[in-house]
Amino acid sequence: MDNKINIKKITTPLNSTEVSALRAGDRVLISGIIYTARDTAHKELLKLINAGKKLPFNPDGAVIFYAGPTPTKPNQIVGSIGPTTSYRMDSLTPPLLEAGVKATIGKGPRGQEVTMSLIKNHAVYFAVIGGIATLLAKCVKKNRLIAFKELGPEAILELEVENFPAIVAQDCHGGNIYEHDRPINTND
Repeated sequence: MDNKINIKKITTPLNSTEVSALRAGDRVLISGIIYTARDTAHKELLKLINAGKKLPFNPDGAVIFYAGPTPTKPNQIVGSIGPTTSYRMDSLTPPLLEAGVKATIGKGPRGQEVTMSLIKNHAVYFAVIGGIATLLAKCVKKNRLIAFKELGPEAILELEVENFPAIVAQDCHGGNIYEHDRPINTND
């Protein structure tokens, strides 16, 4: 029996070919640029979309991480940075997927509206385990504030990450690790 774990390495921004190859249950290591945004930042992004204004980052192929790091201590690139509960962004996610965002990262299941939007917009939802914020911070190589400084920990950061670990929780084909009647990909 081969106990080797199959991990897919992906680089942002994501394209449709990469997204199509991902299946619910796949383990991934993400490298490249990801953006932090939580509830309040999402509301600000939607105001920009609704007003026909440019977003503070290029949404084409972008990955949004539902997180707000703790304050950065001396000699750190970023403070601990763990996921927040994703369903809080469910009503705010479809417009961003329609704008070109290809993935979101958080914890916990998503609602039906997001599931349908992932399929329609050919996008994925990655899950990371809560409680590993210090480990995730070690994957961050650069950290830059890009929008909504006034929101404090809810401001949007651009993070350059290397080998950021996640699991494909929902894929663009309707696969969902949170649905018990669907098998998790065990090709590892």
